[in-house]
Amino acid sequence: MKALCWHGKEDVRVDHVADPRIEAEGDIIIRVTSAAICGSDLHLYNGFMPTMEKGDVLGHETMGEVVEVGKSVSKLKVGDRVVIPFTISCGNCWFCKKDLFAACDTSNPNAAEARAAMGQSPAGMFGYSRMLGGFSGGQAEYLRVPFADVGALKVPAGIPDEQVLFLSDIFPTGYMAAENCGIEAGDTVAVWGCGPVGQFAIQSARMLGAERVIAIDRVPERLAMAARQGGAEPLNFSEDGEVQDRLMSLTGGRGPDRCIDAVGCEAHGSGSFRASLDSVKVQLGLGTDRPDVLRQAIMSCRKAGTISIPGVYIGYLDKIPFGAAMNKGLTFKMGQTHMHRYMKPLLAKIEAGEIDPAFVITHRLPLADAPQAYKTFADKTDGCIKVVLKP
Repeated sequence: MKALCWHGKEDVRVDHVADPRIEAEGDIIIRVTSAAICGSDLHLYNGFMPTMEKGDVLGHETMGEVVEVGKSVSKLKVGDRVVIPFTISCGNCWFCKKDLFAACDTSNPNAAEARAAMGQSPAGMFGYSRMLGGFSGGQAEYLRVPFADVGALKVPAGIPDEQVLFLSDIFPTGYMAAENCGIEAGDTVAVWGCGPVGQFAIQSARMLGAERVIAIDRVPERLAMAARQGGAEPLNFSEDGEVQDRLMSLTGGRGPDRCIDAVGCEAHGSGSFRASLDSVKVQLGLGTDRPDVLRQAIMSCRKAGTISIPGVYIGYLDKIPFGAAMNKGLTFKMGQTHMHRYMKPLLAKIEAGEIDPAFVITHRLPLADAPQAYKTFADKTDGCIKVVLKP
């Protein structure tokens, strides 16, 4: 089959690889009908995520048609359309039984490697390094799905791929980010990063009752989408002055009640010395993360406020104002998304017409064009916000 494979920093290629096969009785094989490029994929593309190997198949936002089922699969059959969550969860371990699916104790076969880096292993993930399982991803013609009865979400007939594809990651991720904020009536929520996850965090903050949402970015198309689709107030950090000063001005000196870091380890920064130092350290191989957004959120959030972090961080962060966080009494909530907790409820919102997630799509391309699509997405050119691939 054809699949998009990682070959090194800024080097992804469509290769011919072996077709996936059933490896355990709970597996299914799907023919991929739609896949998407996620902002988290750029951490692989830009060389930040360790334990990648040449030839690894990328992609963790995937849906398709079941073409083969393992002997113990009972909830799915050949011909079913399914959306696949990016996290792989067994459904039976202590964490899964508490609906903490992203912390699954069973699904990562390389858990020892993850424990060495992080203290404990999270769940396995599709297309996201050997440390997180070495599972082939879904930017391919076919995909093997372990624990399929637990993870694969059957899609009702009549709903197009583009309305449900983002149940695989970014819609639940944005929703959990907003839910983690503990939004109360009258709250102002500041969202750093108006990429796909940021867009869904904005939409979700509105669903959960936020009175105001302030969207922070520097890409005009992303800010325009946040204003048009989410009713957010745009703040361009390249043009509108120091972010903290602007947020204080917009909130009468109190600061946003809730802050969402939907950027993570590759923040561009706003020209500060610390942001510049982050970039230098990364270029010299002395660091893996540029955490300027996290610093801004800590300094800007109101006292006793909440900071939610769906943005991915890789390693050790530097110059974080933790004293400010402690003395201001901030609450932090973060982590990979407990996908299986959110997919069905959010599907119900789509079916009810409360949201059409396809609004975020700007580019629809064949799998053959994926290498150029990665570059376009990474460079933020051609108005690119979300790419859907059609294998």
